[in-house]
Amino acid sequence: MHVFITGGTGTIGSAVVTELLGNGHTVLALARSDGSAQTLQSAGAEVLRGDLADLDVLRAGAARCDGVISLAFGRDYSSPEALARSIAEESTALATLGQELVGSDRPIVAVSGTPWVPGRASTEADPLPTDGPVGGRGRSVTALLDLASRGVRSTAVRMPRTVHNEGKGGFAGLLTEQARRTGVAGYPGDGTQRWPAVHALDAAVLFRLALESAPAGTAWHAVADEGDRVRDIAAVIGRRLGLPVKEVPQEDFGPFGPIFALDQPASSAHTREALGWQPTHPGLLEDLENIRP
Repeated sequence: MHVFITGGTGTIGSAVVTELLGNGHTVLALARSDGSAQTLQSAGAEVLRGDLADLDVLRAGAARCDGVISLAFGRDYSSPEALARSIAEESTALATLGQELVGSDRPIVAVSGTPWVPGRASTEADPLPTDGPVGGRGRSVTALLDLASRGVRSTAVRMPRTVHNEGKGGFAGLLTEQARRTGVAGYPGDGTQRWPAVHALDAAVLFRLALESAPAGTAWHAVADEGDRVRDIAAVIGRRLGLPVKEVPQEDFGPFGPIFALDQPASSAHTREALGWQPTHPGLLEDLENIRP
């Protein structure tokens, strides 16, 4: 397939581009800067210049390709308002891409987070939340999946709280950045809450499998570690950085605080069985050993 991808230089996106190119696909990648364009070209992708807010560019990219993978998301998480702006931008872009594919039976793979279910690990059958800090994302992905009835092979790959590679990325990466800034490897609550995780290279395989063969209107879980305790994550970060490890108020984590404090394990049993996906790269706690002071 010739695949249009947004967000192709991020932790997930760069791995997806490599995975697609290594398995016989070609890639047209959105790039909003000269640096991103050069990175993508060096990887072997064709570049389409533009921003996630350039809806005409998104339509043109989707029209030129056999399928779409939507990964781009804003980088400003400094406040609830900034997060809401990023979600709104992503929602508009996703709706635009989906509409371009109506009636074509071409695939589009969107990204979302694994849902939170009180008292147990979430599964692929659980609905995405449509309220709370990231509810807008749940609504936009659900709307995309509903396009299955209009001739779009829309699917969603739900990502766990940490997508990591070489000790970087995801919620654990945010904990590491905060530890570097504050001098404390902190965690909210008592630290027994669990976060699921996956290596970016394993996640990339699942995006390819979903693009190639997942049925329309389906959701999949890119979960390798069902749930690592947050205080265990912080303990590795503290040891690698030589910093004390302790509980800190959830307010210290800004708009992510309430999400960080939740126990939110997730299962990928159905994904592994149905799509034959099998993670092979290091788990989160092992990968965090790559953190350098």
